[in-house]
Amino acid sequence: MFRKSANVFVVIALVAVTGGHWALLQTVAWTNMFATNLRSSSFEAAVTKTFDGRHPCGLCKAISSGKQAEKKTELPATLKQLEFVSARPVFVFTPPQDFCLLGGRVFVAPLLSSPPPVPPPRSLHG
Repeated sequence: MFRKSANVFVVIALVAVTGGHWALLQTVAWTNMFATNLRSSSFEAAVTKTFDGRHPCGLCKAISSGKQAEKKTELPATLKQLEFVSARPVFVFTPPQDFCLLGGRVFVAPLLSSPPPVPPPRSLHG
């Protein structure tokens, strides 16, 4: 359920980002214009009048002005090229303030108190 709703959300986001909402509205406008023109003229004349661009409907005009307003509000692309500065990390070793050297003592792990079992346990043969 979550995966399906996430996929639907991604598709809606992609449509919105790529301007698909304008295409959807334009399709609705053309369908409405075609249906209106078909009532008063032949099929060929209705198709011609719908798609010739000389007879826009109110929704087509609103879509056109919306697209123009959207283009005007876009931010100008001032960044032409990304420049990466090569900054080498600087490593500075500073010992802690309370550092003390242990005087020559060697710490050895204590010897095992018993040898390993012979033969190995059955749980290891698995």
